Amino acid sequence: MSVRRSPRFIISGVGVGLAAGLLSGLFGVGGGTVIVPMLVLLLAFDQRLAAGTSLAAIVPTAAVGVISYAVHDSVAWIPALILALGAVFGAQVGTWLLVRVPQNALRWGFVGFLAVVIATLFVIVPSREAELPLTWGSGLGLVALGVVTGILSGLLGVGGGIVVVPALMFLFGSSDLIAKGTSLLMMIPTAISGTIGNLRRHNVDLLAAALVGVSASTTTALGAWIATLVQPLTANILFAVFLTFIAAQMAVRAVRARRAR
Repeated sequence: MSVRRSPRFIISGVGVGLAAGLLSGLFGVGGGTVIVPMLVLLLAFDQRLAAGTSLAAIVPTAAVGVISYAVHDSVAWIPALILALGAVFGAQVGTWLLVRVPQNALRWGFVGFLAVVIATLFVIVPSREAELPLTWGSGLGLVALGVVTGILSGLLGVGGGIVVVPALMFLFGSSDLIAKGTSLLMMIPTAISGTIGNLRRHNVDLLAAALVGVSASTTTALGAWIATLVQPLTANILFAVFLTFIAAQMAVRAVRARRAR
């Protein structure tokens, strides 16, 4: 416990937050895909505590990201709220499953999902002018997407952007910027819901979450600004590289966990 309150703890938390905030703004993700492994590596958190702490840190990060995208009119407010309704429910399911589902099976399944998404990023390039139309069919689809995202959020400690952003672009025809801004807005109630569940199960380090979240908030707007400067194809390539890194990271952890048995 003393390590967590040391200068190293503070410096590591701030550094993780700065990196997570930049990626959050650039890709429309919560930053948990950076926060979780870094908490495990730098501060020796176990997987469940890192996931719960990451989810709490996402709240201020996503809030700054939403404001940054809203300035460019790149947030679909009603679809985001529909996503959030499904995600709030899903996050509770995810945190309940967190202590019951074998983590290795979950990791490999998610690696397979990311591989499909990465391949799709090189096939379909979204238009910057495309919006996110709302119909009864798309509304039901958004609820379903929200539930799935919430479950993964609770299980993996991610805000869900790595699921929502590509899904909004390729399944709902949204532009990449609207997908990112909408994803960040959806994350806020999702992360709050998941954090409440994790607090009840003692899966959150509040000091670490505060350090990471506040630090991330300082670089999120910069990432969102960079996102508006790059072309959709370039944005897809960068996102694919990011997802490849995440998939490789999860695969390595899955292999190590299996060898440790």
